[in-house]
Amino acid sequence: MAHPEPRPASLFPVGPLTKFFYAPGSCSLAPHILLHEAGIDFKGIRMRPGEARDAYPESFRQINPKMRVPVISVDDEIVSELPAVMTVISSLAPEKQLMGKTSMETVRVYEWLNWLSGTLHSRGFGHYHRPDRFSDDLTGLEGIRSSAKRTILECFQGVESKLHGVHAVGDHLTAVDPFLFVFYRWGNKQKIDRMSEYPLFTALVSNLARREAVATTLKSEQIGSCLE
Repeated sequence: MAHPEPRPASLFPVGPLTKFFYAPGSCSLAPHILLHEAGIDFKGIRMRPGEARDAYPESFRQINPKMRVPVISVDDEIVSELPAVMTVISSLAPEKQLMGKTSMETVRVYEWLNWLSGTLHSRGFGHYHRPDRFSDDLTGLEGIRSSAKRTILECFQGVESKLHGVHAVGDHLTAVDPFLFVFYRWGNKQKIDRMSEYPLFTALVSNLARREAVATTLKSEQIGSCLE
């Protein structure tokens, strides 16, 4: 007789000292959604007024010297980098199994998160949005953007080929789903591609958009879904 795998205990205590640092519409939208989905009591700290601003206040450097979001703080522990932040959130609500129900699902969640972070986000949108970060030669910036767009489109096709239902991993919501929501939203907002041409990707995002956690997060960040 097979026995279910034990649920992991939380790494951190849940309480009023849980703080989440985010910027509206950025990649931090994904863990922000996950926090609401998990029902965690936290204090959200907005690091810039809106989506059009890129600069963070200098005081943020004391929290994260890398000057990037997302960041989550639980008691005296400060954690940055999206996959790590997602792991903390999952640990605060282990009953939600946001990193997967089984060991293999957890492996697949991290496989997705690392690919999305390292390739689609960094090599794709990071180079597309800010090519000047990667070259001092102004004549080469359009070449960087063009290469980045190819990476983004290849990744969108890769996402479509990997999906087999309305969730990226297993039969329930995991940390991957809201991260995919971010990129689908960016694809529409930046008019990089007609996102409706990816039916499985669209179905996953449409399913997620119906959840209360998404509506709550979008309202909190004062941004639209940009799904069409």
